[in-house]
Amino acid sequence: MEKFEVLQSRAVLLDAEDVDTDQIIPARFLKSTSREGFGDNLFRDWRYDEEGNEKPDFVLNNNQYSGKILVAGRNFGCGSSREHAAWALYDYGFRAVVSSYFADIFKGNALNNGLLPVQVSEDFLQEIFKKVENNPDQLIGIDLEQQFISIKGMNHHEHFDINSFKKACLLKGYDDIDFLLSKKESIKKFEQQYEEF
Repeated sequence: MEKFEVLQSRAVLLDAEDVDTDQIIPARFLKSTSREGFGDNLFRDWRYDEEGNEKPDFVLNNNQYSGKILVAGRNFGCGSSREHAAWALYDYGFRAVVSSYFADIFKGNALNNGLLPVQVSEDFLQEIFKKVENNPDQLIGIDLEQQFISIKGMNHHEHFDINSFKKACLLKGYDDIDFLLSKKESIKKFEQQYEEF
């Protein structure tokens, strides 16, 4: 995974609440066990009509909005526990999702796959929506080390919480296996202590 330290990016606004994992990546596209290629079908039924033509009113089809940050309404990632939802968002190019509430399983899956879920207050979320709607070039800054998100050009930022282990993994670009491998020498030393008995 990529290391996540400081992200400064434009944002894509998904003004919808209760976005579930089947909307993020429909079940019919879950046939692969590889993480690659899921971004092509991210929000498939919202992005394309039955003939495969882009729906011009969907935000991912609007060239005005782009960036590595998805800003969504409350209760993002609800529904089934499919990890593919995080894979699809990451594969599409998002590195962070901002919302006022995340479903717990989605939040865990996102953190395990290098995608940072940033939970903010409803007021701050609405402020981001307003600023980006008025100016699609508005930059949003996310500092993982300091755990704050800011609207660039404004003296306004908000702190966010994150599990300390997952934070350390994201900062180093580790998944759980990478973390264990980084402790290989310590594990060997520990085992050697007990081999002597």
